[in-house]
Amino acid sequence: MSESVHSFEIRETSREDVAGIMAISKSVEVFTDVEVATVDELLGEYFSMGPEQSGYYFLTCLEAGRVVGFSCHGPRALTEGTYDLYWVATDPSAGRRGVGGALLRRTREEVRRSGGRLIIAETSGKPEYRKTRDFYERQGYILEATIRDFYAPGDDIMMYVDRV
Repeated sequence: MSESVHSFEIRETSREDVAGIMAISKSVEVFTDVEVATVDELLGEYFSMGPEQSGYYFLTCLEAGRVVGFSCHGPRALTEGTYDLYWVATDPSAGRRGVGGALLRRTREEVRRSGGRLIIAETSGKPEYRKTRDFYERQGYILEATIRDFYAPGDDIMMYVDRV
C-alpha cells in the first residue's frame, strides 16, 4: 500500500530503493560508519527473511520517483504492542519539506494497524542531535527517559515515546 503526501509517495521499501537509502544514510552528518553499515545489514535481513521474520519494517518516501527518505521500525522483543523506531532519515536536499513527518505519520499508522500501542525513538543527548530531538518533539513525541552516559561517557540516551 502506498500513500501520497503533498508530492511524496510513501510505500514499503523495495530492492530498487536500496541505493537511495544507502546514499541518504551516508549523507546524514550524525550517522557513524557503523550506523550506516547497520542500515545496510538490516536491509539485507528485511529482504532475505521478510519483515515478519526479521522484525524490521522499512518504508521509503519518494518524490518524482527519487528516494528522499526512509524509516525503519519493528516490534520490541518481550513487550506487548511496543515498537522501536530505528531510523527516520531524509535526503538533505529534501529537508524541512515534511518528508520526516510524513514518514512518522505513516509509521504510526502501520504500528497501529499491527496492534501496536507505543513507539519508542531513542537518540543521543549530544548537542549535534538537538535537531533530531526537536524534530521528535514537533511530531508529538514525549521525552520519557534519559540515561546518562549510555552510549559512551558524556553521551546520554534520550528516549522519546509516541502513544498510538
